[in-house]
Amino acid sequence: MITGELKSKVDKLWTTFWNNGISNPLSVIEQISYLLFIKRLDDLQLAQEKKIKRLGGTLDNPTFTPENNHCRWSAFKNQNPADMLVTVRDSAFPFIKTIGREGGAYAQHMKDAVFFIANPALLANVVEQVDQMLELLTQQANESQDKTYIDLQGDLYEYMLSKLTTAGTNGQFRTPRHIIKMMVELMSPSSHEVICDPACGTGGFLVAVAEYLRQQKDTEGSYVLHNPDNRKHFNEEMFHGFDFDATMLRIGSMNMMLHGIEDPKIEARDSLAQEHSEVSEAFTLILANPPFKGSLDANTIAKDLTKVISTKKTELLFGALFLRLLKKGGRAAVIVPDGVLFGSSNAHKTLRKTLVESHKLDGIISMPSGVFKPYAGVSTAVLMFTKTGVGGTDAVWFYDMSGDGLSLDDKRQPVEENDIPDIITKWHSRDVSKDNNRKDKAFFVPREEIAENGYDLSINRYKEVEYEEVSYESPRVILGNLTTLENEIMRDLQELEHMLP
Repeated sequence: MITGELKSKVDKLWTTFWNNGISNPLSVIEQISYLLFIKRLDDLQLAQEKKIKRLGGTLDNPTFTPENNHCRWSAFKNQNPADMLVTVRDSAFPFIKTIGREGGAYAQHMKDAVFFIANPALLANVVEQVDQMLELLTQQANESQDKTYIDLQGDLYEYMLSKLTTAGTNGQFRTPRHIIKMMVELMSPSSHEVICDPACGTGGFLVAVAEYLRQQKDTEGSYVLHNPDNRKHFNEEMFHGFDFDATMLRIGSMNMMLHGIEDPKIEARDSLAQEHSEVSEAFTLILANPPFKGSLDANTIAKDLTKVISTKKTELLFGALFLRLLKKGGRAAVIVPDGVLFGSSNAHKTLRKTLVESHKLDGIISMPSGVFKPYAGVSTAVLMFTKTGVGGTDAVWFYDMSGDGLSLDDKRQPVEENDIPDIITKWHSRDVSKDNNRKDKAFFVPREEIAENGYDLSINRYKEVEYEEVSYESPRVILGNLTTLENEIMRDLQELEHMLP
């Protein structure tokens, strides 16, 4: 998370757009993303040119050739506002739409992108602010011992994405970054995973996996992504995301590329629709926060999903979708509304029974209702399961989260109560033979008991609450005390009466 001066500069940049009539958060982020991308391309080539100048040789396959050198950030940032607008609008922006592998996700989603900063003064102001902001970012990266420029630029971008506070009509909203990070650390993805988020939005889960893997080392102490094969897989095959919102697809693709992922597979798909039902058993890991509370037209839903669960509710259909998308042995960590855990409809029960009896339901983390404020107040849980097709659930691990490090109101201010470190520690050290005290935050429940309870997965069904015994005096003693108190009051009143003239 960015703080201090850098945060203030982002807020000032945002206000500049608002003051000039561009108030839609998605539009603001789109326009900033384009400019950040142009700047990043120029910075990368400047670094390559500096290296070539120092070591000798020639620059192979430069992004900017002599023909389009005027599109570089360093070339147009010092122009007068009118000329700058012409350069960016008519040359630099059309040029970045051609960047990336032909036919790749970025090129496809940028095809319909529009640059609509039409005011020369606004553009000059924004370019100056972005330049200052990234100079400060570079300075902080040079001073930091554990964060690279890409890491900090990712933090900056995530802060801008945090301003997307409006939930969509189907209930989609941004997942808090610390919750995403928790889920990634629980799953501990390897460098060989094929990962999918079928409701990817801005790509938060995929970016978090990339950040996690950049820190991982092999048994010999080398970073796993230094291995050429791992790096190639990371850049070309590892990351997959689906969404049907064109703006989100552009922002997601841009977010991934700004985090250093060269060719993520961000695709325009309505994941639950019949026309996209051909994707199955393709991924080893799914991380997702699918839309809640949506209800779809039955004619549009993929038939293979309704065969598993007869429903129109998106939160249940996505459960069936996860099972279809995963390979055998594939894992998932997904956020669901609490109703999925205890809903009484046949569809709710079928999904829960399928997870418990036909696959391996590994764990459930019950989260407090304030985690998604100010976007929504719904109570949620994290489901973690493995696709087996042959069962395997012996016992389910439960955790009762009461705090996530932030206040559970709309302000979401930092607080001391934070169960996330304990959740990660207890998950990785869980032991079904030892974790059986249901008065603790974490405990196991046998599959047989869950089945006896109609596959109810709400933690309150199984958690034991220890109540402190409160002892009261007998009614006779309480009445005696009241009488004594009343007599004292009457004496005081009589004394006051005698004091009056």
